[in-house]
Amino acid sequence: MSGIVCAIRGGPDSQPTIKQAIALAKDNNLPLYLLYVVNVDFLSHTTHTRIRTLSKELREMGEFILLTAQTTAEAQGVTAHGVVREGNVGDEIIGLCHELGADYVVLGRPQTRHEENIFTHDLLQEFSQRIEQETGAKVVFTRESSS
Repeated sequence: MSGIVCAIRGGPDSQPTIKQAIALAKDNNLPLYLLYVVNVDFLSHTTHTRIRTLSKELREMGEFILLTAQTTAEAQGVTAHGVVREGNVGDEIIGLCHELGADYVVLGRPQTRHEENIFTHDLLQEFSQRIEQETGAKVVFTRESSS
């Protein structure tokens, strides 16, 4: 197998990333694997039952986000698959790349106006190098940003 992995969170900031991934899939005639990762580590001080409930709700939200992105890709002639995983975002991106023998990974660029963004420019560069070294997939960054 081969293809393109594109991890998304949903919302307007994901649109340029999805658009870039669709264009890359069309240009290379490759399937697109849209990845949504549920990570509930921030709930470490919550009851196990509550974590399970929130995890289920986040998974369902992710499935809806992926379905919307899949529909957009398929309307443009791209074969698209939605994948929901639970865990560390970086580890899940790399894991899916290994499983698929991914050719490319499309990553969005951090929006500087978002203080809560966990990926600074330097961390994103380090992560992209890790992806390329561990998987052999080429990392492609979005060319545009949403405003």
